[in-house]
Amino acid sequence: MRPTIFALSSGAPPAAIAIVRISGPRARAAAEHLAGRLPPARTAGLRTLRDPRSGDQLDRGLVLIFPESGSVTGENLVELHLHGGRAVVDAVLTSLGGIEGLRPANPGEFTWRAFENGRLDLTEVEGLSDLLRAETDGQRRAALAIAEGGLSARVADWQGRLLTLSALVEAALDFADEEDTVQATGNARVLELAKGLLGEFHRLLAQPPGERLKDGIRVAIGGPPNSGKSTLLNALVGRDAAIVADIAGTTRDVIEIPVAIAGTAFLFLDTAGIRDDPGDAIEGIGIARAAAAIAGADVLLWLGEDIPAATGVAEIIRIHARNDLPGRDVVPPNADLSISARDGTGLDQLTAMLCARAAQLLPRPDELALSRRQREAIVACANELEALLATDDDLIRAEHLRTCRAVLDRLTGKAGTEEMLDALFSTFCIGK
Repeated sequence: MRPTIFALSSGAPPAAIAIVRISGPRARAAAEHLAGRLPPARTAGLRTLRDPRSGDQLDRGLVLIFPESGSVTGENLVELHLHGGRAVVDAVLTSLGGIEGLRPANPGEFTWRAFENGRLDLTEVEGLSDLLRAETDGQRRAALAIAEGGLSARVADWQGRLLTLSALVEAALDFADEEDTVQATGNARVLELAKGLLGEFHRLLAQPPGERLKDGIRVAIGGPPNSGKSTLLNALVGRDAAIVADIAGTTRDVIEIPVAIAGTAFLFLDTAGIRDDPGDAIEGIGIARAAAAIAGADVLLWLGEDIPAATGVAEIIRIHARNDLPGRDVVPPNADLSISARDGTGLDQLTAMLCARAAQLLPRPDELALSRRQREAIVACANELEALLATDDDLIRAEHLRTCRAVLDRLTGKAGTEEMLDALFSTFCIGK
C-alpha cells in the first residue's frame, strides 16, 4: 500500500491557525485515530484531538475530509485546523508519525501526487511554483493564469487541431488513388489549418518572455566615475545599498539590488565608473564587468554626456544627475531628465519613466507569461509546422505532426520529463 503522508501546510508557527494535511489511503483512518467520529465529507467539524497511544488531549480544532474523487491530490485528504502554537503542531505531528502507514511528506510531495493522479499537468505545476514565490502583483497574476490552466487549455486546443491535421494527412495517404480534385481539396485544408496554428505560435512567441516578470527588469546605472550612480541606486532602492564616496573608482564590482516599484519587479545594477584610463588593474576589471552588465540590461540609466558605442541596450534614459550642486543647474539638451538623488528632485518622474518602459517589456495582463521551457516547446512546434508547409510529401507531413504532438506531451508532462520533474518539485516546500 502506498504510504500516507502528512505535513504542516501553513506558515511556520507561532500563528493564529495551523493547517496539517494528511493524504493517502490511510488518511481517514489516521484522522479517526486522533478525532474519533469524523464529520461528513467537505464539512468542517469541531473535534477534540487525542494522542492514539496515550489518550492525552492534543488540541481542539476543525477536521475536514476530502474524498479522493474531489481532493486536490487525487487521494483521500484530511485537513486538521489547529491552534498555531509550536507545541500544538509538534504534538499533532508526533502523534501522526506514530500511526502505522504514515510518514512525513517530502518537499512538494502533495503537488507531486496531484500531478501523478492527473489533478494538475506540468504547466499548472510550474504556475503553482511561480505563484508560491510571487512577490509582486504582476507575478501573482501571471502565475495564477498558468496555475489555473490558462496554458493547459491552449495546449489542449492545439492538440485537437493537430489531431485533425493528422487525420487529414492520413486520409490523403489512404486515398492517394482518388481524383486530383479530392486530393487538392484535402491538401488545401491541411495548409489552411497548419498556417492558422503556426500564426498562433508566432504571435505567442512575439510576446515578451516571462523571465523579465519573474526575475525583474534589469536596470543598469552607468556613467563616468563620480557621476552619482551609487547615490542614485540608494535613492531608488530606499536604503544605503552601495558605498558613496568622492573618491573615483569606489565602486569596483557590479552591485545587484532587487526591488519592487508600483507592483513591478526591478533588478538595479550599480556599475563601476567607465573611463578610458583606469587607475589600476582591479578598476579595469570593474570597468569590463560594468560594460558586460550594461550590455545585458533591459534599461540603461546613463549619468554622463557621451554614451559608449555599442552598449547593446535599446532602452536608454539619459539623466542629468546631481542638479543640486553648484554649476549643475544647466541641463544638457540631450538629457531626458534632471534629478537630484540627495533631495529627491526628479525621482518620481524617473520611477514613472521606468514603470512606463517596463510596461513595454513585460507581458500584458491578458497575455500568458511563458517560461523559457514553455517558449522552447512552442518554438519546436513552430519549426515542425514550417517544415510541414515546406513539403508536399504526406508521409513526411505525418512525421512532423507526430513530432509536434510529442513536444506538446512533454510540455504538459505526459512524456519524457523525468529529470526536469525532479528539478521542479525540489523547489516546493514541505506541505505543498
